[in-house]
Amino acid sequence: MTADTDLWDQLLTLHAHVESRLAQALQRGHGLGLSEFRALGHLAAAPDSELRMQDLAGRLGLNQSSVTRLVGRLDTAGLAYRDLCPDDKRGVYAVLKDDGRDRLEAARGTYEQVLTAALDEAAEQHPGLRGLLGALRA
Repeated sequence: MTADTDLWDQLLTLHAHVESRLAQALQRGHGLGLSEFRALGHLAAAPDSELRMQDLAGRLGLNQSSVTRLVGRLDTAGLAYRDLCPDDKRGVYAVLKDDGRDRLEAARGTYEQVLTAALDEAAEQHPGLRGLLGALRA
């Protein structure tokens, strides 16, 4: 196995561990999936709290169909909505609602706490990740 293969395997192990912990905590504590939390974060950071659906899909690493379903769930939950572009009726935007911003802010502390704990836990459970984590946190 090459050094790059070993590094990549370590990153994948770390990623799987952290994503699992984050997803579980956000769902239990705030009723949000990890992709939903990240979508709300991207919308909150965007000008006017809105993004074209294709831009949101790119930021989340999702295809068009998946982001459409995700925004549909956010819409049903009252956290965001879809809006047509006034200049181009084919363009569709995802727009953050006040309730979505509130839910994001309520969940942000959980996300940050669990992220730190999951990274620390991964370093303890997988000694091979300690060097990688040290380098990433530096």
